[in-house]
This record gives sequence, structure tokens and C-alpha cells, in this order.
Amino acid sequence: MKHKIIILLILFLGLGSCKKDRVEVDILIKNGTVYNGVDSIPSALTLGLVGDKIAYVGTGKHMDFSANRIIDAEGMIVSPGFIDPHTHADRELKNPKESHNIPFLFQGVTTVVVGNDGSSDYPLAEYEQLYKSNGVGTNVAFLVGQGTIREKVMGNSDREATDVEILKMMELVQQEMDAGALGMSTGLFYAPGSYASTEEVIALAKVVRQNHGIYDTHLRDEGAYSIGLVAAVKEAIEIGEKADLPVHISHIKCLGKQVWKQSDSLITIIEEAQKKGVRVTANQYPYEASATGLKAAVVPRWAESGGKDSLFIRYADARLKPQILHEVAENIVLRGGADKLLIVDSDHKEFEGKTLQEIAQEMGLDANEAVFEILDKGYARVASFSMAPYDIKNFMKQDWVVTSSDGNTGHPRKYGTFPRKYKEYVKSGVINLADYINGSTSRTADILGIPQRGTIQEGYYADVIIFDPETFGDKADYQDPFQLSEGLQYSIINGKISVEKGTYNGQLNGRTIKNE
Repeated sequence: MKHKIIILLILFLGLGSCKKDRVEVDILIKNGTVYNGVDSIPSALTLGLVGDKIAYVGTGKHMDFSANRIIDAEGMIVSPGFIDPHTHADRELKNPKESHNIPFLFQGVTTVVVGNDGSSDYPLAEYEQLYKSNGVGTNVAFLVGQGTIREKVMGNSDREATDVEILKMMELVQQEMDAGALGMSTGLFYAPGSYASTEEVIALAKVVRQNHGIYDTHLRDEGAYSIGLVAAVKEAIEIGEKADLPVHISHIKCLGKQVWKQSDSLITIIEEAQKKGVRVTANQYPYEASATGLKAAVVPRWAESGGKDSLFIRYADARLKPQILHEVAENIVLRGGADKLLIVDSDHKEFEGKTLQEIAQEMGLDANEAVFEILDKGYARVASFSMAPYDIKNFMKQDWVVTSSDGNTGHPRKYGTFPRKYKEYVKSGVINLADYINGSTSRTADILGIPQRGTIQEGYYADVIIFDPETFGDKADYQDPFQLSEGLQYSIINGKISVEKGTYNGQLNGRTIKNE
């Protein structure tokens, strides 16, 4: 009898220890393969979201969940929402009809950065309020553009800034940092940013440093156009070193055959700088074609000083025209040739989908002359197929290189970057899935200085995506660059569902993110 009492007591105590804790959540995500954005190995975890935060991350054992919504993610990948550090989404976010930011949303992107390449909306405070009033489909963070600030003070002039002008530019940078910019971007390849000396940029970067911001740069040269790619990287490092702030190189690449395989040298240069304490990182998109304005791609900067009208005045000058055409011809060669320059967006729609060579042949002109006929009819954007797979893969494998889209109209990267990288480079084994996710989430958040995002962790903001590892991929190409990516099943932004079972529900759940 005594033994029976002991056995019953043990059973009673055992049953008592199985009592489950009651947990109330808004959204419960279970049965998925969870990559938390940091670790190299996934886990089978349950997530509980309450309000705009992640409230629970664990096995779910011994927990009795009460949830308003349960998502069964069996067979799916659960990840932090992707953070895109280089976009031109501000062009759509300003428009209430396009502020949903769907091209990025369906890539799994939950946060975009705008104000890249030295060009930003001004003043930031005004546009931040506009975004809030319109509503935005993804989170959005801001950079202040050095080119924009220079133009506000000096116009589009190709000359050295005076001390007074530099002080005025510093004041405007401070104003934009006060408004919440994460840092300053430069487009030293583009006018008017290209007209600035290294010393001028350092002066502005020091203001950014005082506000704990970053220096994001489109290098002065990504090929062999002016100072050369290696010298341009060294200039970026010098700016970071002298201003004592982190350097982030945008869309790192080796543009043109003249610099193919220089990625080896650049990686060595950057890692030597890192050893010396300079914080250097980069972002990259997984395509062999770059894209920019036709004028920016092939017209010499000195010729466009003062703007488009000044360019055509110089072009009409018999003394200057031969030199302009000569330099344009050289730049076309650097871009891979007229047959490698595809018009992807134009005010004159008949040009779209044709190469510069095809248009020149139709006009009966040399390619360099056709450039000015195209520009005379309005804006034109060109994709140039001038990057080598060797360099793309080489950069991609570096742990200091994260994913970005440089998303802009006419190039498939706006609709396909993150899923393409998964489909083309993860599935083929160039990089593994954890590195892909970590380099699209937590590492990007760390680089930008965005707190409590990019990681699946209790207390962090609930930016979570769920995608099908079998079908996640891009559909956009150069013939039809406006196709949404596929395979994203859920996107949850600030704890609210935006994409459900692969369909956008019309909600604008994004927020503006500021450097506080």
C-alpha cells in the first residue's frame, strides 16, 4: 500500500509539472524553419508577436498560446524582413498611388533606404512628414545627398567651393542630420557631386560624424573613366579615415573590361584598411548590367556643367563639339560598346528596348552623335552590360558586403534583386542560405545603425517574412522589368500583415526610421 501511495504521488507531481504557461499573442508563427538573421544554423522555433514587437521566440513547449491569428509556416523559411540599403524608392513613396512600395515588398524587403547617390529630397523634415501623411508600405530611412546640398549652395557649377560655401553646406548637412538622416550619401561620379574635391567631402563628412552617421558613397569612378576604380576606393577610405566615420561603398562593382578582376585588389585594399581601424563595408546587386542616365553614363562632366542647356550650347560650339564627341565615344567603349547599352526608360518611348547601336543605325548616325539626338528628346536611362561574373561572385562572398537593389525604373533589379540572389547564387551554392539572410538583414541594420531591426529576437520590431524555398525567385528581366517576384508567402511589418498567402492586402504598415 505504501508503495502505491508513493507511485501515485510521483504521478501527481509529474502531471503538475506539465502545466503550461498561458501566453497571449496577436500573431503566432509556428512550424517554420527560422533563420534569425545572425546565426549560421536555422532552428525550429515558434514566434509570438504582440503589437509591433516580437514578444516570444522559443520552442513553444510548455506554452499555451492564445493568438488572434495563427500562421502555419510548415515547409517555409521564416526570416527577418530584408533591409535594402540603396534604393531610389523615394520617387514612388512621394506618390500616394505608389507609396505601397510593392516592387520591394514582394522581394521580402521591409525597410528601404532613400537619398542615395548624393541625391536626396530636400528638406528632409518636409518629406518625412509627407511620407507619414501618405502612409508607406515599407519602412523607410533617409540619407542626405551631398550633391543636393552642393546644388542648393552652389548650383550646378564645376568649380571649387569657397570657405564660406563649405560652411553653408555644413550647416545644411547638420539641418538634415537633425531631421533624422542616417548619414550622408555622395554620387561623386555624377554632377554636381563630381565637382567636389576630396577635402570638401571630408568637411561635410565630419558633420555627419558628429551626429554618429555613416558615409555612403557612389564612388568617383567605378571603372576607368577618370581617376580609376582603385584610386576611387582609396579616396573613399581616406574620407572615412580623416572624418573618422564608417564608409559604405554602394553597389560595389568592376565596371568595364579595363577593370575586370580588380575585385581581388580592392578586397585586399579594403581589408587592409579595416585592419587599421577604418570601418569599410559595401553593398551589391546580383546583376551583370548596371543602369544610370544616358547622359551620366557617357557625357563628360565638364561638358554638362551648368545643366542640360549648357551642355547643348557647348555641343553647338564648333570648337568644343569634336572634343565632346571624342570623349563620348571613349565612354561608350568603356561601357562595353554601343551594342551593350540598352535604353530601359525614356521620355521618348520608341527608344525603349533598343540598344544605342540600333538607334544610331536607324538614325544613320555614329553612336556618339545619336546620344545627343536621344538626349534632345528628353531623359533616357540606360543599362550597360559591362560586369564580369568573376567579380560579382568575388564581392558577394565577402562578409562585409550586403545585398542592395539600387532599385530604379527600367532595370529588373527594382523588382527582383533579393529573390534573384537567392535563386541564382544560394541555390547554386555560391553562398549559403544563412549568409544570404544575414547579409540582407542584421548585418545591414548594423552598418546603417538601425536599432532593433534585422534580427528575430524578443523585444525587436516585428518585421518578419515567410517565403517558400522552392518557388522564391525573380521574374523581372530586361524585356519586362516590371514583373513582381514570386514565392513570398507572408510579409509582416511592425507586427501587421502586409502580404498574406502571396497576396498584398493593401495595408500601409511601414514607418519612417530616423537617426535619433
